[in-house]
Amino acid sequence: MKYKVHPICMGTKVFDKGMMTYQHDYGKPYTIPIYTWYIEGGDKKILVDTGEMQPIISEERENAIGGKIYTFEEGLAKYGLKPEDIDIIIHTHMHNDHCENDYKCVNAKVYMHELELEAAYNPHPLDFRYLEDYVDDIKDNGQIVTVNEDTEVVPGITMIHTPAHTAGGMSIKIETEKGSVLICGFCTILENLEPPVEVKAMEMEVIPPGTNTGPQDAYDILLKAKEMADYVLPLHEPKWASMETVPE
Repeated sequence: MKYKVHPICMGTKVFDKGMMTYQHDYGKPYTIPIYTWYIEGGDKKILVDTGEMQPIISEERENAIGGKIYTFEEGLAKYGLKPEDIDIIIHTHMHNDHCENDYKCVNAKVYMHELELEAAYNPHPLDFRYLEDYVDDIKDNGQIVTVNEDTEVVPGITMIHTPAHTAGGMSIKIETEKGSVLICGFCTILENLEPPVEVKAMEMEVIPPGTNTGPQDAYDILLKAKEMADYVLPLHEPKWASMETVPE
């Protein structure tokens, strides 16, 4: 089965760029898009992550990312879908901005690493991004499917454990007509995987995410991820906001 990967921007964050690029560009304001990825193809309606429940939609933020920001319902409607049509949600991780619309998808099985479910209810004090409120409904409804290893969810779509940003972070490998695509399970932009010249001059081949599980381990995981697929899609790269399908 060959799929198409459609990034849909369903939120943004404005913060210090160093939140994305460990040890680099601290003090620079930066806007990241937050995506839901609709995986078109096959007999199941599949999303990777679900974005923000109430995204800030403004001309300033859309200009900053170079694309349109949608509510969850508006974004799905582009493809003739409603939340209740979704069969499967696959999570890169369970930070709130990646799962706030899960509860609307009442018919979906929701896949996540078991460590992400644990963190949602018992997060480390340093990691305020886990909020159990966004997990309670799908947990109570029996929708959650936990995994603890690399897992093929359906033919051609595989969750791969890449704990660079969170302990249970999963990158999603998808087979498309243009080759394999990896949606990163760690919060990065293209610069993390393809650093500027001044960083490479320091003999660094990648830049770990600003929030990580340990910078050296995260560095090694990013290096491996670059070889996992024909196309590697950093989770918060602004470039995808203007693209209907990746790769084009």
